[in-house]
Amino acid sequence: MNVVTRFAPSPTGRLHVGNIRTALHNFLFARRHGGRFILRIDDTDRERSTAEFDQAIQDDLSWLGLHPNLMVRQSERFALYEREFERLVATGRVYACYETPEELDVRRKVLLGRGLPPVYERKPEDAPVPEGRTPHWRFRLDHGRPIGWTDLVRGPQSFDPKLLSDPVVRREDGSWLYLLPSVIDDADLNVTHVVRGEDHVSNSAVQLQMFDALGARPPEFAHEALLVAAEGKLSKRLGALGVEQVRAAGLEPMALLSLLARLGTSQPVEPFADLADLARDFDFSHFGRAPAHFDLHEVELLNARLLHQLDFGAVRDRLPQGTREDDWLLIRPNLRHVAEFAGWQQVLDGDIDPPELGHDERALVKEAAAVAERLDWAGEPWRDLTDALKASTGRKGKALFLPLRLALTGRDSGPEMAPLVARLGQARTVARLAAAARR
Repeated sequence: MNVVTRFAPSPTGRLHVGNIRTALHNFLFARRHGGRFILRIDDTDRERSTAEFDQAIQDDLSWLGLHPNLMVRQSERFALYEREFERLVATGRVYACYETPEELDVRRKVLLGRGLPPVYERKPEDAPVPEGRTPHWRFRLDHGRPIGWTDLVRGPQSFDPKLLSDPVVRREDGSWLYLLPSVIDDADLNVTHVVRGEDHVSNSAVQLQMFDALGARPPEFAHEALLVAAEGKLSKRLGALGVEQVRAAGLEPMALLSLLARLGTSQPVEPFADLADLARDFDFSHFGRAPAHFDLHEVELLNARLLHQLDFGAVRDRLPQGTREDDWLLIRPNLRHVAEFAGWQQVLDGDIDPPELGHDERALVKEAAAVAERLDWAGEPWRDLTDALKASTGRKGKALFLPLRLALTGRDSGPEMAPLVARLGQARTVARLAAAARR
């Protein structure tokens, strides 16, 4: 089977982490099986869909590296929907209904009051048509056989169609609801796997009968547990957190994707630098049915781990002009975000403000400046400097190393001092030690 997946966002807002997770899993599954990943823009809601959100979705996916093999828009496929709709009307699988929303709501409440499921009650085919009313249209479910499939995440699924309402597929104004156009598209585009949240399980039951009514082979389904906030509650901020916020926080796309690929599985969450590596063992059998807990702090931690293994070529374009590879390798283990490198570039090549040191510390760095000026810099200057200071002052450990680090970098932590001092050079090292001693 040539695997084909699709991600089908509506351009009525920006992508959030739940959307991104769905897009990623569709992408990874297709990539693992050498298949195709389709982006379908579900823009049938003409009032709420905008060109700006359409473009934002494309831009977000591009930044994440989730490039589709094909992109289609539902607004450009209305002729196909119309043709298939008329075919279903002709076979009696789609029929006109004339109740108002108010009438349907009253009837629903009556059924609930009687302890009955609030399922839509079909009218006799020869029922009179109310004068002056425009119909909406429903898909006629086949009550004669149960609906079942083996879900790739949830396992065997079964629905009694008699307990489901015939779904509305078209409104009075002729506009389309989600269910039928989605099935028509999946059939037309040969989608083999539909990957989405568990809140769509009942939709899938209905859509399986739609595939059958169209004479189309249904896809396989994978309904994943929804994301929840780390504290265990559904969180509004998960609906607001998206690519825009992740980029503003200086996080790498692969840090976010590495977490979203493994959330809800028993696999360890690790930083991956490449989508191909992430796709290699992606399998829905790894996913459980428990809610997947998302925490942005985990992305931050992965981001740091990811940076610590990124090659210079992967970040060269985002570093200050003229940055050398050995400088990246020197500073890389101390970064949480790429943007932090610019501050370290100033430490390496620019000027720093001398730190405020205590009296004894100033005496130490004054002596260090004198020793550093006499050293042979072609050897191992940091080792030779600290060995000489240990012998002359009796200092060791933090009492020795921290004042020297502060004097040379203006920071109390950072890269290993031996390669850093070699990189600073003798003149800059002596000058910084002397400046710290004078402050």
